[in-house]
Amino acid sequence: MKQTRLIKILVAAVACAAALGMALAQETTTTTTTTDPVTGAAQQTTVTTAGTITAYTPDSDYIMFRTSAEAAPVRYYYTKDTTILDPEGHTVTWSAVHPDAPATVYYTNVGDRVVVRKVVLSQPTTIYKKEQTTTTTTKEP
Repeated sequence: MKQTRLIKILVAAVACAAALGMALAQETTTTTTTTDPVTGAAQQTTVTTAGTITAYTPDSDYIMFRTSAEAAPVRYYYTKDTTILDPEGHTVTWSAVHPDAPATVYYTNVGDRVVVRKVVLSQPTTIYKKEQTTTTTTKEP
């Protein structure tokens, strides 16, 4: 009787772990195209995808982004107009971007480049401010 209960608990735990793993590994992509209200022509297509930032170097003009664990990282270029947001929607600086950060990227294709318009980080950022104080004592004669 106790072994049956233990087996049921273990099977349920394995099923939950597998479901969580599949949910986290899913690739989500949404494409939005805006149209000119006068001519009806397509103006710009914005694609949204979720994944992980695999590499970011502040001196470069791109980030490497992977949509799933099996996919190869892809180079996404950013501009001075690219916005970085935290999970609550507040604008943050590029210092919040780091490798292995889960994020959602909004991008468009400009020629042969993938240009990022907005990056929404999936986890809150923690920025530590280092302060240093010095105390000097002098003796009066």
